[in-house]
Amino acid sequence: MLLITEERPDWDELLALYRAVGWTVYTDAPETLVAAVCGSHLVLTARSTDGSLVGLVRTVSDGATVVYVQDLLVLPDRHRMGIGGALLDAVLERYPDVRQTVLTTDAEPGQRAFYESRGFVEVHDVRPAPLRSFVRLR
Repeated sequence: MLLITEERPDWDELLALYRAVGWTVYTDAPETLVAAVCGSHLVLTARSTDGSLVGLVRTVSDGATVVYVQDLLVLPDRHRMGIGGALLDAVLERYPDVRQTVLTTDAEPGQRAFYESRGFVEVHDVRPAPLRSFVRLR
């Protein structure tokens, strides 16, 4: 059984989850990670029956017109168990009237199929008029 809850996990749980998925850009600056999670519009966690944190999704949003799915992560040994899908579905349920739901992800095989299964389209495939997507990274 899986419990999805709106909560901000404690520092140790947060760092352990981000470390487990190898997101060192976050774990190298733990204070920044905690500040980012605290400043998120929505944070949902997935916990196993024993209460351990197995996944997390967080958004940045105005709550009305756009929501950015900033992070979606699941412990590697829990992949392909429906946890990521359940977290993303829970986000989509909480923003039913938002016009744009946006996310940026790595170009790993399988991710396209996962996001398309939830109704997402890659920006360059949007019709009738293609959109452009820009990013500035530091």
